[in-house]
Amino acid sequence: MNPTVIHDSRHAPYLDSTYSWTRLAVSVFVATIGGVGLWSVVVVLPDVQSEFGIDRADASLPYTMTMLGFAVGNVVIGRFIDRMGFMFPALVAAAMLGAGFILAALTTSVFQFAVIQALLIGVGASTTFGPLIADISHWFDRRRGVAVAAAACGNYLAGALWPLGMQDFIPFYGWRATYIGIGVICLVTMIPLLLFLKRKVPVEAHGFSSAGSMRPVQAIGVSPAVLQGLLIVAGLGCCVAMSMPQVHIVAYCMDLGYGVARGTEMLALMLAGGIVSRIGSGFLADRIGGIRTVIIGSVLQCVSLFFYIPFDGLASLYVVSLIFGLSQGGIVPCYAIIVREYMPAAEAGQRVGVVIMATIVGMAIGGWMSGWIYDLTGSYAAAFLNGIAWNLLNLVVMALLLWRSRIAQPARA
Repeated sequence: MNPTVIHDSRHAPYLDSTYSWTRLAVSVFVATIGGVGLWSVVVVLPDVQSEFGIDRADASLPYTMTMLGFAVGNVVIGRFIDRMGFMFPALVAAAMLGAGFILAALTTSVFQFAVIQALLIGVGASTTFGPLIADISHWFDRRRGVAVAAAACGNYLAGALWPLGMQDFIPFYGWRATYIGIGVICLVTMIPLLLFLKRKVPVEAHGFSSAGSMRPVQAIGVSPAVLQGLLIVAGLGCCVAMSMPQVHIVAYCMDLGYGVARGTEMLALMLAGGIVSRIGSGFLADRIGGIRTVIIGSVLQCVSLFFYIPFDGLASLYVVSLIFGLSQGGIVPCYAIIVREYMPAAEAGQRVGVVIMATIVGMAIGGWMSGWIYDLTGSYAAAFLNGIAWNLLNLVVMALLLWRSRIAQPARA
């Protein structure tokens, strides 16, 4: 028997049920709609900069504030969901998200715009990632990896769909009307969908690692606090590395003379590859466990980062970008699977939120750090090497967790 996958004859009837799969489908819709909170500010950035008469650094402030709100929201809303169930905190977050877009359209300064992006849009959108992933993990046992990965794809689907629609709308109606329209869409679609998710996980399931599967939390040889800390370091490391191509691929292509359009296409390839990676990693995690799946994804991500250095031809960059997307997409959702495998189910929302917050901070730090290194060296080569170093930190942490889990196996045999 695979030591990381334990099934029990007392498997609860609501796990992996028809309702579970229906709930997953609704959750993906919710994540795809609510995920606009992360991508919209990037699309309207040039118009906001022009209207408020500010430089690019000031115009980037709303994006930074949005990410901070999103990071904090993953922890705060996750904690409320642990105590109250998913639906009510998610309804409040959806109302914040919709109202945030409408209020942001009425702002008269970039400071007001940034504050609303953080406190309403960023926090409101956060429920569609970490907290939603934690919730869906309670409804699956045998297919938990696939379910978590599918729920996490909503974020990438939002990034692929919303910017296209906004680009068609903004030239005719402006960014303010576009924001109001987004706010209305969020309110009239997310609230009815969330009402479908009112069913709570049975209380008795919270005593077990797999809601209702009656299997105890798996042993790993470290305390929950230490495991949480190590996952924070791992999430920070992988996402500092991950941010290098995602944040700078367009600028990199401009430096090489290929233009913005080519860089945008490579970014789209990464997102498409990321969706495939997330689903594939979910299937893999159901077979070999979350830790091993993260290690495989992290190794592949490290290799693809290295490929960016010697292969800078146009065709080569398309191929490497696709490889990078296929490598990295499944890493972050697997942290939620690890939390569910080795920590109490009743703490899943908060603990997943903390790890997701670390990954978001890693993306923010990594994007800035890569630009800083480029300014110092005049080249992205050193920035890619920096990403590889952070990636190796992730691998060291995950290898340590794998080692500790293997040592602890006899204790749970």
